[in-house]
Amino acid sequence: MIPSRSFVAIGLAVAVAGGMAGAGPGARAATAGAVHEGAARDGAVRDTVPQVEAYLDGIRHEPGRLREFVSDLPKGADLHTHLSGAVSTEFLLRSAGRDGLCVDTTSFVASAPPCVTGQRPAHDATTDPHFADDIVRAWSMRGFTPGTESGHDHFFAAFGKFGAASSHKGEMLAAFASEAAAEHEFTLEVMLSRQSGAVQELVKKVGAGTNLAQLRDRLLADGAMAKIVSAARADADADIAQMRTGLRCGRKGADPGCRLPLRFLLQVTRTAAPEVVFGQMLLGFELAEADKRYVGVNLVAPEDNPVALRDYRLHMRMLGYLRGVYSKAHITLHAGELAPGLAPPADLRFHIRDAVETGHAERIGHGVDVSGEDDPDGLLAELAHKHVLIEIALTSNCQILKVCGAQHPFMTYRKAGVPVALVTDDEGIEHTDMTNEYIRAITDYGLRYTELRTLARAALDHSFLQGRSLWKAPDDHTPAPECAGSPLGGTTPVPACRALLKRSAKARAEWRQEAAFTAFEDRYDG
Repeated sequence: MIPSRSFVAIGLAVAVAGGMAGAGPGARAATAGAVHEGAARDGAVRDTVPQVEAYLDGIRHEPGRLREFVSDLPKGADLHTHLSGAVSTEFLLRSAGRDGLCVDTTSFVASAPPCVTGQRPAHDATTDPHFADDIVRAWSMRGFTPGTESGHDHFFAAFGKFGAASSHKGEMLAAFASEAAAEHEFTLEVMLSRQSGAVQELVKKVGAGTNLAQLRDRLLADGAMAKIVSAARADADADIAQMRTGLRCGRKGADPGCRLPLRFLLQVTRTAAPEVVFGQMLLGFELAEADKRYVGVNLVAPEDNPVALRDYRLHMRMLGYLRGVYSKAHITLHAGELAPGLAPPADLRFHIRDAVETGHAERIGHGVDVSGEDDPDGLLAELAHKHVLIEIALTSNCQILKVCGAQHPFMTYRKAGVPVALVTDDEGIEHTDMTNEYIRAITDYGLRYTELRTLARAALDHSFLQGRSLWKAPDDHTPAPECAGSPLGGTTPVPACRALLKRSAKARAEWRQEAAFTAFEDRYDG
């Protein structure tokens, strides 16, 4: 067991690197820096990886010890998470009760008061456990058994049921950040919607059109879109202020979530009218130009929806056009979240490829139907060559698409050299978390420790946090030349490495994770 005094060492490593003061998220993973600090001074780092591999091999069939091991494991970042689905349904139910919302006793849809016949105050759930359980089951996948309703339909219907209870974004961000820190993540990247009504009103005013350049000009005319951008930035200010208050940031006893950089991905509703979709995309690209907290866009809503299927290629052309106009916004796309029977066979043949080649996606969310694409081997080679990361949502895909275990393409991507990272998708609805996703990868696919470490490193490497990576090339976890002479995560990086860490938020997050890996390996070295 490593000494608790080493908590200070990782804090020093982060401070020296130009990051935020304090140790990495979670005291447990942060307790081994002194060992690494000593190794850094001596110029020799003890290789504990073989012992960690042996430890994992010895406990992989012991659920309790395996959970402890994975709980302590640094996990990079959850790159695919929707804020509305990220917080627990119990959190949403408390919010509904506090806001005085009503819940329909048949559909379990929450709505504003006053309550009418067939509704009960959400607050009743605090004293009626059966009512509370019925709501949680309706608002999430807990205890769900497919029957007349599929997992797919139950999942997507949940958003409409608890929507009225998900208005407190700052409080939701606080819960999300606190959970991420406890899970030993090192940056936050979350999907949310902003100013959707304002965009819709603007689009209604300027009218539709098939010429994207002209439509963009009309949306930008007279500063109308600029006003929506300003409003979305003000939304972020308010939400972050509320989040920081909830986490006690800057005060004694601050939650470790305060230390994590936060970035937003703007959700674009792919089931809306084409001109509204374009307007939302445009807002996302404009926001990325104006505010570093907004880093990109993603299309949301069921990919198998008839409107989403009809307009899929058009949406990719819209993204391709905007990519040619703007330089800062990143693009990550839900693509291939399909399975036979959910969509016509023809739609399983091109979504992932079109997202990359036409939509310029840098990451793909889900990518489950890759084997059904035209020339799947060629597509896999292209994904590997372009370093397009696949956001792997094992629990989500099993619950919604019934694609589980050996049926999932997770190992197909890995064998083809395509970068992958584990994600939760909507951990509150799905009753999962990053620990469960890693455990699932270990138990279903027999992953070893070094493979888990690669997944966590890939997540930060492919995050949209600004700045150069700590690594010399994408998916090559060899330190950049500036840091080649410094033990990773150490307290005394050489001057060139120190300069890289000072100017790059991404490299700082990666450095913190490397310090946490050293701590973790010292703890579990057998």
